[in-house]
Amino acid sequence: MANESNKNNLMLMIAVFVLPVLLAYFALKFEWFNEASTNKGELLQPVIEAGSLLNASQQKWHLLYVIPASCEESCQNAIYSIKQIYQATGKESDRVSTLFIQTEGSSNDVLSEVLALPGVELIQKSKENVNKVFNNTNINAIFITDTMHNVVLRYPTTANAEEAIMDSRNILADLRKLLKLSRIG
Repeated sequence: MANESNKNNLMLMIAVFVLPVLLAYFALKFEWFNEASTNKGELLQPVIEAGSLLNASQQKWHLLYVIPASCEESCQNAIYSIKQIYQATGKESDRVSTLFIQTEGSSNDVLSEVLALPGVELIQKSKENVNKVFNNTNINAIFITDTMHNVVLRYPTTANAEEAIMDSRNILADLRKLLKLSRIG
């Protein structure tokens, strides 16, 4: 009887240690779960290499916005959001830069407002160059670029002020997470 009890204990020990490993293997192999994602913005896959648009020597995280032809409500909300996000970064603001790209088709009405923002850089690029970099990506959005000048996250702009405020909270949450995880910039 003792031999049978030892055999049962051995089988129980094997089941306790092997069964979870087997279940985990099959869960991964057959995708029984959704992969977790904590970012609030749209993760760009593949990332967009934007080195031709940015200052190559500046190793900072960037909030990037391309000024549209006419600055309607969504544009005004984007500018306001970028200002609020930059200010909310607080002591980390030296690691973040706000970049506005102006093309020959961009609205000139908002230039004074944009240049009055803290930590802002206005870059003038040709529309052709901007379209080449962003290819088929909708540029009516706020983007986050990493320290290697890759556009990694996209946040669509909205004409609704309350939604824009909620979107800016999401951008700030993602930016803080990136700054916390990054040692560069």
